[in-house]
Amino acid sequence: MPPVNNVTRFLDSRKITYTAFETPPEKLGALEVAHLLNVEPATVFKTIVVTREKPKKPVLAVVPGPAQVDLKLLAAALGEKKVYLPTEREAEQLTGLQAGGISPLALINKGFQVVIDASAQQLPHIHISGGQRGLNIRLSPHDLAALTHARFAVIASNL
Repeated sequence: MPPVNNVTRFLDSRKITYTAFETPPEKLGALEVAHLLNVEPATVFKTIVVTREKPKKPVLAVVPGPAQVDLKLLAAALGEKKVYLPTEREAEQLTGLQAGGISPLALINKGFQVVIDASAQQLPHIHISGGQRGLNIRLSPHDLAALTHARFAVIASNL
């Protein structure tokens, strides 16, 4: 049985339909998770922490596994001049979560703005981290957006 954590308890309390999957507890990329779960890589989304030029809360960019966050598109979507990718260590410090376990669901009410790549809107469900390594959550992208007050925008480009 997959682990239970604050994210799964939160989803249960909101009566959100989701499926939890247990994966190995080491840091895995979205493509590795897709392979392990035998799902289409474009349905496994990764959460990328992005910082702004002005000292404001970082942004969580949620993009498909085979793609990367396009910083110019994200900056335009946010109305910012420039946004930056912090180091993995900085991202962990900013979120309090380990890389490979950073999830917008684990950071609800922590002041992070969430932007989900528009491609998610075409999918019935997407996979995201469950807020810790070894836990993957499949849920509707629209439920994710509603829970995290996210908006959809074209923010990804193919590798």
